[in-house]
Amino acid sequence: MNFNWITERELDDSLRKFMIDLEYKLRPKITRFLMDRLEFECKGDFSSFSFDVDLKSQNIKISPTTPLPYFKKISSDFEREFHSFLF
Repeated sequence: MNFNWITERELDDSLRKFMIDLEYKLRPKITRFLMDRLEFECKGDFSSFSFDVDLKSQNIKISPTTPLPYFKKISSDFEREFHSFLF
C-alpha cells in the first residue's frame, strides 16, 4: 500500500511528523477496509494499492494507479467510508 502525499507546503520536520502520524491512523483503517472487501481476491497482498492524500483539501482518494478492477470494485464504498475522515 502506498500513500501519495499532495501538499502545497514545503516538506519540513513538522509536516513530515504530521504525515507519519496520519499514515499510522490511516493504514489500519484502510487495511481493514480492503480486507473486508478484497482479502480473498488479493490474498492479503495490498501492495498494488495507492491512495492520494491531499493535505490541503483533507481528502483521501484511491489513486488511479491502483489496478482498475479493484478501483472499480471499491471506489464508491471507499469514498463513502473515508469521505468524512478527519485529519
